[in-house]
Amino acid sequence: MEKFLRGITDRVVTKKGVWITLAIWVLASVLLAVFAPSPKDYEVPSIQSLPEDQQSVIAEKKVNEYFSEDDGILALLVFEGKEEINQEQLSSIVKKIRSEEVNGFKDIVPVDQMPPQAVSQFLSDDQTTAFLPMTYKSSLETSDIQKANEQVYDIVNNDENLELYITGPAGISVDSTELFSRADLVLIFSTVGIILILLVVIYRSPLLALIPLLAAAFVYEVIMQTLGILGSQGLALTSQTTSIMSILLFAAVIDYSLFVFSRYREELKDHENKFDAMRLAMRHTGMPVFFSGGTVLAAMLVLFFAKSGDYQNFAPTFATAMAVIVIASVTLVPALFTLFGRRSFWPKIPKVGDEKLKSHSFWNKVGRGIVKRPVVSVVVVAIFLIISALNMFNLKYEFNTLNAFPEDMPSREGYEVLENNFDPGSLAPTTVLFEGEETITDEEQQAFVDELSSEPVVNNVSIDGMTEDGEVISFTLTYSENPYETEAINALENTIQSSEDILNEIGVEGDLYFAGETARIVDDREVNNRDIIVIVTLETILIFAMLVALTRSFKMPIYMMGTILVSFLAALGLGMFLTELFFGIDTISNRVPLYAFVFLVALGIDYNIMLVSRFQEERKKHSVKKAVELAVANTGGVISSAGLILAATFAVLMTQPIQLLFVFGFIVAVGILIDTFIIRGVLLPGLIVLFEKDK
Repeated sequence: MEKFLRGITDRVVTKKGVWITLAIWVLASVLLAVFAPSPKDYEVPSIQSLPEDQQSVIAEKKVNEYFSEDDGILALLVFEGKEEINQEQLSSIVKKIRSEEVNGFKDIVPVDQMPPQAVSQFLSDDQTTAFLPMTYKSSLETSDIQKANEQVYDIVNNDENLELYITGPAGISVDSTELFSRADLVLIFSTVGIILILLVVIYRSPLLALIPLLAAAFVYEVIMQTLGILGSQGLALTSQTTSIMSILLFAAVIDYSLFVFSRYREELKDHENKFDAMRLAMRHTGMPVFFSGGTVLAAMLVLFFAKSGDYQNFAPTFATAMAVIVIASVTLVPALFTLFGRRSFWPKIPKVGDEKLKSHSFWNKVGRGIVKRPVVSVVVVAIFLIISALNMFNLKYEFNTLNAFPEDMPSREGYEVLENNFDPGSLAPTTVLFEGEETITDEEQQAFVDELSSEPVVNNVSIDGMTEDGEVISFTLTYSENPYETEAINALENTIQSSEDILNEIGVEGDLYFAGETARIVDDREVNNRDIIVIVTLETILIFAMLVALTRSFKMPIYMMGTILVSFLAALGLGMFLTELFFGIDTISNRVPLYAFVFLVALGIDYNIMLVSRFQEERKKHSVKKAVELAVANTGGVISSAGLILAATFAVLMTQPIQLLFVFGFIVAVGILIDTFIIRGVLLPGLIVLFEKDK
């Protein structure tokens, strides 16, 4: 592989090769821009996260099979009144919605035809709040639902005494799509802006700031249009996936650009010819950069082994992005820097004979300090990491996806109005379906109600429907606790696991199925826990094997992989402590730990690769201690600046309107800083000094 890669980079950085390489990238970008479809055309609001064989998915299909052909898309109309709301007001609204021919309208609760006693269930105790379930045709796209919602808002806004919020699936899908449509531009401009500012501040050279961003622009165009092609072939794309992918793209391209130009500057101090300097620079950095990108690519491909649709959807999108980035890092990036040559570094242009390494630089002093006191360095860092990691035991998971959205989002406001004024368990009831082998008697029906009612935190159980042959019956079960909280989730999980005991107690043969939001969360938690174990194990083994191939050592990958795994635990624990301290966020989506693991391990190992590659290069000429000192001194500046930029880039996700992305971006930023300054800067060099011996 090294010989093959060297053959490519040697040709790319010749005078002719530079122009051919740039021409190929320009041509590819233009052709894809003209002929490839836009990925926006294939974006979907969400991905089906649960596999088809999960209990709740099967249960939902059973419910639809026996009791409904098309439930449509639910829109919950939530009303807040300045004074008491009465049946006449609600009836007037219902009649207007029917008569106005609302786009895609299917059905609404007929409160205008119901007795007052029945209508009371849709009014709060003080009658200042009400809700009406309404459905749209299931064939409607999100844009169609948005038009329909606007029509309903116009109808209700004629009544100055009522404030309307549309929540439920119809409200949430429209609100989330609108949020991300605004957030995409904020994300891109914020990312480019922060990278440009940091590059200029750190390196004080306009071209060194613009060249990596120019490379990132070409890569962005190629990747996005390639995703458009994949989308046309059936790949589902979500705003969340493309948002994180954009951050990964800019972060990785800038990172690898810094590694290349840092070594290029070093070689320009030895060689007058810019082509020779880049050729030698790529011979030293080509393999580390290629393997760094390869580890990230491998980490993304491992996600194919997940059961969750969210994780599986990441795999093709991120793998495509990393494949293009790896190719660009060994072709486009060196070609651009070679084209500009020494002018890339203006006003501090490197000249032949300039001092390569300043003896009094910060990282030179750090390297000497670690070599002199390796035990102290390792112990102090280990204590910090262990204390940080211990906070993992205090993690609290959030399963209500609405709580991840901004507080002023209408669908969230509407749900909170319902939650505060109605029984929380009734907002997301669980459907319990029994599929028997013979007709269910009245006594057995009552036995079901009694048995289910006796389960923990169950508030009410009622019969919802029965098939004509009497062999299948459906119950509606509500909890006294919020159906999205851990107590209700754990209670339903125990009930599901006790299904056989319940049937034996009643004395019937058949199967119990559980559908609804809480049942879906039970399955989602189970699948997520399984995916964490599988992905962490596979990714650790795969990256370890790649490190063995790169370093041609068995011990060195143990140091590299071990320190990164400890760093991840510390980042998760410390990150959550800081988010609660500074932002008041004390819960975390159960997706965040695995998202953070994939990115922190894959990207964090890059810095260890750069350090160890330089150590092995210096080890050919020096003792272990001297090689460590030189490796830390030579890579410290570029890795610390790359780490700062990478952390800031992921922190841009904190501008997104979703709490999951906010917390994920912050934790990854914290983890990258730990990797940059503590793991690569102190712990790994200290371990090498302690355990590697001179031969």
